[in-house]
Amino acid sequence: MRTRIVAVDGPGGAGKSTLAQRLTEALGGAQIVTTDDFACWSNPLEWWPRVVEEVLEPLARGERSRYRCSRWRPDQPEEWKEVAPAEFVVLEGVSASRAAFQPYLTYSIWIDTPRDVRLQRGLVRDGEEARGQWEEWMAQEDAYVAHERPHERADAVIRGDPA
Repeated sequence: MRTRIVAVDGPGGAGKSTLAQRLTEALGGAQIVTTDDFACWSNPLEWWPRVVEEVLEPLARGERSRYRCSRWRPDQPEEWKEVAPAEFVVLEGVSASRAAFQPYLTYSIWIDTPRDVRLQRGLVRDGEEARGQWEEWMAQEDAYVAHERPHERADAVIRGDPA
């Protein structure tokens, strides 16, 4: 692949978006594809075939990718995004380094952050009324981590908490 894909993975609220933004700047303005564009509250983890088909395979062929973003709210307008082949693309989000993506990844980073810190960050962003959704989401993330063990195959594991 001419486009090198760098995955930034970790559970919700771990600090993935912050690291991805810093990484893209360090890589000279690399594009970011976020798994949040594919996931939604009702489908937090099983959207991944679309990433392979609509993003990773076209980039592997040296082609532009185009995909429709998920809607997190019923009133959210439809949005399409494109990603051009480039030297680097950052794939950021929950399960960004899943086994199905491995053939396309150049490097993967796992962000390890305590559960209480992650939940607090999520509630600050989404509001206390989202607590039930966050707790359900976190349980599904726990199942992903237990099954796929992404931290074990990561090229780097970093802490996402202030400590």
